[in-house]
Amino acid sequence: MGAWSHEPFGNDDALDWVYQLENVKDESVLARVFNRAIENQDDYLEADDGFVIVAAAEVVAKLLGKGTQQDGYTEQVDAWVKSVDFQPSADLLAKAQTALDLVLGEESELKELWSEAEEEDRDAWYSNIEALKKILK
Repeated sequence: MGAWSHEPFGNDDALDWVYQLENVKDESVLARVFNRAIENQDDYLEADDGFVIVAAAEVVAKLLGKGTQQDGYTEQVDAWVKSVDFQPSADLLAKAQTALDLVLGEESELKELWSEAEEEDRDAWYSNIEALKKILK
């Protein structure tokens, strides 16, 4: 699955996506991730898209001062959050919540993959998603 951790930036897809934050100083790059998922919500959600949704939701949580992951994998994200001067809009928060719901939905490859993981890892992933959803409310 390309993941080594249940955390938002514990996978290759999320770390690759971080580079899209460069040279952006608003929420447009985050909104684009959520909008793509919402606009295609009737389609099967591929794992790579799910990983990016979770990572983008973590960035929004960090903008609120309440991220769930703080380690070497988040250094670039943390620097970006410090460099921007905005708070997530209510619209972005709603879209992030909807996109996370899609990650947890029946048509989500990421959910399928985590459902096949060891119970401890699977439970940690679900707990992390629920923590993000709570932060974004």
